[in-house]
Amino acid sequence: MAPHDDEILGKAYDSRLMRRLIGYLRPYWARALVALAAIVIGVGFQLAQPVLVKRAIDQHIATGDLRGVGVVALLYLGTLLGAFVAEFVQTTTLQMLGQRIMYDLRRQVFDHLQRLDLAYYDRNPVGRLMTRVTSDVDAINDLFTSGVVSVFGDVLSLCGIIAVLVSLDWRLALLTFCVMPLILFVTQWFRRNVRESYREVRTWVSRLNAFLQENLTGMSTVQLFRREGRALDEFQRVNGEHRDANLRSIYYYAVFYPAIELIGALSTALILWFGGGWVLAGTLTIGTLVAFIQYAQRFFRPISDMSEKFNLLQAAMASSERLFGLLDTPVSVMDPGTGYGVPGTATATAGDSPTPHSLGVSPPKPKAKAGRIVVDDVSFAYTPGVDVLKHVSFTVEPGQRIGIVGATGSGKSTLINLLLRFYDVTSGRITLDGTDLRDLPLAALRSHFALVLQDVYLFSGTIAGNIRLGRDDISDARVREAAQAVHADAFIRDLPQAYDTPVAERGATLSVGQKQLLSFARALAFDPQILVLDEATSSVDTETEILIRDALHVLMEGRTTIAIAHRLSTIQDMDRILVLHRGELREAGTHQELLALRGIYHRLYELQYQSHAPATAVATGDRG
Repeated sequence: MAPHDDEILGKAYDSRLMRRLIGYLRPYWARALVALAAIVIGVGFQLAQPVLVKRAIDQHIATGDLRGVGVVALLYLGTLLGAFVAEFVQTTTLQMLGQRIMYDLRRQVFDHLQRLDLAYYDRNPVGRLMTRVTSDVDAINDLFTSGVVSVFGDVLSLCGIIAVLVSLDWRLALLTFCVMPLILFVTQWFRRNVRESYREVRTWVSRLNAFLQENLTGMSTVQLFRREGRALDEFQRVNGEHRDANLRSIYYYAVFYPAIELIGALSTALILWFGGGWVLAGTLTIGTLVAFIQYAQRFFRPISDMSEKFNLLQAAMASSERLFGLLDTPVSVMDPGTGYGVPGTATATAGDSPTPHSLGVSPPKPKAKAGRIVVDDVSFAYTPGVDVLKHVSFTVEPGQRIGIVGATGSGKSTLINLLLRFYDVTSGRITLDGTDLRDLPLAALRSHFALVLQDVYLFSGTIAGNIRLGRDDISDARVREAAQAVHADAFIRDLPQAYDTPVAERGATLSVGQKQLLSFARALAFDPQILVLDEATSSVDTETEILIRDALHVLMEGRTTIAIAHRLSTIQDMDRILVLHRGELREAGTHQELLALRGIYHRLYELQYQSHAPATAVATGDRG
């Protein structure tokens, strides 16, 4: 597979990225301070424990004066309880902090994803974007819960232990520190290999997500063409690579931690060997020796912890680089003067662009629209230099019904995408009642339209919820009236819970015709000024097509209508028909006028209505 951005690792520490990450911590600085205080207090209690052991041995046990042992034991118990409380406060505070930061970050990422233009989704697989919102945000959560604050505790603990060791006995301190070259060697080996292993794991996680998303979405095609075996083989390959990458990571951890323990045991052996001799020689107390062994064991724990946190830091840097790369992706289809794709949805968080108010710019208020559309010398290319539309011009008067026909790739659906500003024109302009679409707020522009697609998209929820799509101002009565008007009410009432019937993902439990009728009810409930249809009567039986055509008449009444058609019978009674061919507007007129021209439209008509013509002569479902 070709490399992609999931293989980005970047630096182990990037100050620019870290400053931006710390920005998400600022709203919760009080919680961070509480966690920091708990860490400091917990380190203090842990450092006090070996000192109390030394005191009990040297001042009481070694001298035979056991009267103070009970007091020391109580103090020791107090440090254990204090360390427990500090650890509890630290853990709960940091976990809650991480969850809040994850919430903020995911919200910001999803908000930005909603504002990105459709061209971005043409370039980026959905599986990869899912990895951004899930796994990458999880990696940053680990940084906040186990890294950026708690690493301070490791550093403080390490510095405190070094200071106490030197103050107790500099000779034993040197013995403890003499194994540091081994520690550094093992740690460097671990970091280098785990870094590469982590890169592999992240890469295969993203590829696994992308593969699953693609194949589960296209399961009907997989089963129809009997590709289950090949799909399973490919999944096993990707899944196996992911497993192997994790196993390699486990190997490095399995070597590192026992190696640290072994080096720690070697240090303890040196302390016992030399310290025992010094105790016998009378130059060292046995309490100091015992305390030293306890401190030595504690000395290696923060070192191994910081090595682990290095990997968390590495993971967070890689994930933040990818996330901020996504967040910094410019929104090419924006509201005028705001820099936002959908006004009012942005959240002021670290790294965001300024809000419209902070710029001192107010989006223009849309006037009452009549619905006159002018396409003025419009050209458009998905790929620079390869025009899909070429100098197209036409006018749609208010209340006029326009049909658009043409072969696959002629630019029909592209024209609709430009009209709704899913993309912006490469050259020329499109106006709505004299105002360039690029000068209208997106929400206001799209509120004038209802789009009924050939492939109806339904969301999980209920039937009524899919008609109103979250609009609180659309009442239940209005939902029912819209459904009755387009003949959807009859099948809805036959469902187990009528309008409250749950809808499966993408409406899997409904027929194509039922979903089409629901999309008409949705459009009518929103009461659009301009209706856009993309082959709305395709792939249904004759009886349902009659219902749909009747529903279309209800929908089109009093509305400007633009209809893409592959079946010419659906647009014969339109006021005007536009014929696109290879991105150019080649013919325009009524059905009879176009037949009289005996041009492209006439050929399309003959292909569809000649009894021996192949049924697939005119292709459907084009991107153009």
